Amino acid sequence: MDIGIVSMRYAKALMKYAADTKTEDRFYAEMAALAESFGKCTDLRGALENPTLPIGEKYTLICTAAMGENPVPQEFSRFIALVLDNGREGILQFISLAYLDLYRKSRHIGVAKVITAVPISKEVEERIRNSASTLLHARMELQTEVDPSIEGGFIFDINDYRLDASVATQFRRVKKQFIDKNRRIV
Repeated sequence: MDIGIVSMRYAKALMKYAADTKTEDRFYAEMAALAESFGKCTDLRGALENPTLPIGEKYTLICTAAMGENPVPQEFSRFIALVLDNGREGILQFISLAYLDLYRKSRHIGVAKVITAVPISKEVEERIRNSASTLLHARMELQTEVDPSIEGGFIFDINDYRLDASVATQFRRVKKQFIDKNRRIV
């Protein structure tokens, strides 16, 4: 069984269902929260794949991961019930990611991530978002992350491309050049 094909079929069906019920934006927020929960809690997928866990508890676990303490909308509840009835809870993470991709493609939304050594201001964040938006002719979702291990500079991921202008990477390149040059001398 190819997980990619199955998850894409569920995501496409969800996209059509959301379009029919005019809840695409809400489903996008719910699937984004669910995908984020899968990313933060690595045990979530294992718990859903556990055959001894009753379906009711899996349903509660999924709804809590996506909605938190908020009430669960009927459309989302029906979709999760469909996934659980068909035994596809193990690929729910992939379904949510596929839905996010489909939604972004249909709405011309690009995804970018900026990793810096220190936090950036809201003005700089907005300038980056606007520049990337005009360059790609798409609306941008920008995520920022602070990682002191890059020592300075930035790493910019946009769609499937990466611009690594971090000090740590520059140091690694210089070190590699020195090592390669010294090998030739000896």
